[in-house]
Amino acid sequence: MDDTTPEFRRLMRERFRALAPAERVRMCAEMFETARRIVESSLPAGLDAEERRYRVCRRFYGELADRAFGRG
Repeated sequence: MDDTTPEFRRLMRERFRALAPAERVRMCAEMFETARRIVESSLPAGLDAEERRYRVCRRFYGELADRAFGRG
């Protein structure tokens, strides 16, 4: 679904290009951290740390997580 007008997309590209590289990286890191927290809040309570890491990784990276964690 694409509900953003071409004019608004152009405006956003210009605003992001005007940012310093470090600021763009900071924004991306903050967005990733927010997404990670949302995923963690959706996980069942009582998982051990290893299982929580696996499930977060699985949500973000799909089947690659299985290989990374030796489960596939």
